[in-house]
Amino acid sequence: MDTGEFQLGADLAGKRIVVAMSGGVDSSVVAALAARTGAETIGITLQLYDHGEAVGRAGSCCAGRDIRDARSVCDRLGIAHYVFDHESRFRDRVIDRFADDYLAGRTPIPCIQCNMGPKFTDLLAAARDLGADCLATGHYVRRVEGAGGAELHRAADPARDQSYFLFATTQAQLDYLRFPLGAMPKPRVRELAAELGLGVAGKPDSQDICFVPDGDYASLVKKLRPDADTSGEIVDATGRVLGKHRGLIHFTVGQRRGLEIGGTPEPLYVIRLDAAAKRVVVGPKAALGVGAARLSGVNWLAGDYRGPMTAKVRSLAKPVAAHFDGDRVAFDLPEYGVAPGQATVLYAGDRVLGGGWIEETESALVAA
Repeated sequence: MDTGEFQLGADLAGKRIVVAMSGGVDSSVVAALAARTGAETIGITLQLYDHGEAVGRAGSCCAGRDIRDARSVCDRLGIAHYVFDHESRFRDRVIDRFADDYLAGRTPIPCIQCNMGPKFTDLLAAARDLGADCLATGHYVRRVEGAGGAELHRAADPARDQSYFLFATTQAQLDYLRFPLGAMPKPRVRELAAELGLGVAGKPDSQDICFVPDGDYASLVKKLRPDADTSGEIVDATGRVLGKHRGLIHFTVGQRRGLEIGGTPEPLYVIRLDAAAKRVVVGPKAALGVGAARLSGVNWLAGDYRGPMTAKVRSLAKPVAAHFDGDRVAFDLPEYGVAPGQATVLYAGDRVLGGGWIEETESALVAA
């Protein structure tokens, strides 16, 4: 067995690896690989929520069925498994923020908030308390030892790359984390799970937002914030009233459907959400073009790097050429679908340089 994927040296006898286990196939394979190195392996799972349909729904994570699956895998591997209840912290730091961001007219990304909080803060603390030499996860990214220390790189399989969601990983966290699946394609991971006799080999992947069982974000926000469904005006960029909407929570920047406005010479899109005035601002597609964005909460992993870079404003977006000056990213060409609340992640080739949260955008039309 090649022990290099855990980057703990050639001989792992006497080492201790803690594996973050969500109950899915990826983290289960990581646990199996760790156990086969000869290192003492411990699985830990955070119970993040346990409500409604999510408890038994396939494709969730960190709820009832998934915890049972993680325990079953650990039993098969003959390793210890611990469950830590972080439901209240997850609700405060992820679910409540998700609802508040929607109320503020932002486009939230709760998966990044989860990684920043419960997963990479609380799990790391638990792993250190257990005396582990590292915390291994099933994320599809690569940890590369560079001249200046550990670097975060995109996964070898671009279809599975999760680096966008991990931009806020700090250097101290990266020094301690390991990502054994970063060089593997997903089909090979499932093959390994089957070869190792893991019962989760055919389990569906988790959904993007695990705590929204049916994908109806607006209903969840209304349940958490009963005053969220407040109607208001739909206006153009000049403030001219074009219609009415039934609540900002039903719209995101770039959306075209649901406006129910006819008689315009070209299709209209949501270009901005004015939470203070409860207004949905619409315009033609050209008005969606963004020339630059101001960032907050910037996490920088690349030291004094000043070379060429690309930027991604959505997890599935194609990286585009950009420039960065500390809290402002400028796109070489207009970028579309950029909204406050999203993250911008910066790359040099496959290496993650850092990123931050979009607070404000600058229209490419105004810049021109």
